Amino acid sequence: MGVLYGYFAAADDDDAVRAVVREDDAPIATGYDGFDVNAMDPVVALLPAEVLITGRAAEVTEADPRHGHLIAMIGEGEVLCLSLTDALRDALAAADRAALHGVARVWAGSDVFDTPPDPDGLAGFLGQAADLARRAVEQRHRLYSWISV
Repeated sequence: MGVLYGYFAAADDDDAVRAVVREDDAPIATGYDGFDVNAMDPVVALLPAEVLITGRAAEVTEADPRHGHLIAMIGEGEVLCLSLTDALRDALAAADRAALHGVARVWAGSDVFDTPPDPDGLAGFLGQAADLARRAVEQRHRLYSWISV
């Protein structure tokens, strides 16, 4: 079994902790707006897309205190919850689908993937992320990712 990733919206960091560190034994992020993917690391793999979407340099993005900030951890790191930047949320929420397809094509050629991915698959991921970001902005929520090893 590989690493699973989920992207979700929560009101704030404390709410995101509750989404991941469950007291009700429900699956991670149950009841939260989000989606799961098999292979989309929010810190390394998503960085080139974030640079393209936000227009911020990689160094600026990496220096953002919300970029991959550890919000919660279960056990010895079997499950992590990381924050995504508000700049990414806002840029995704404002992006149109055609622009996201262009980002996906450029992103597919970046060196963060072991094997070049299908740009259409990346565009699908970005579309889901953009829809999530739009809803998050409407609700004044922030974006997060959980990782399960």
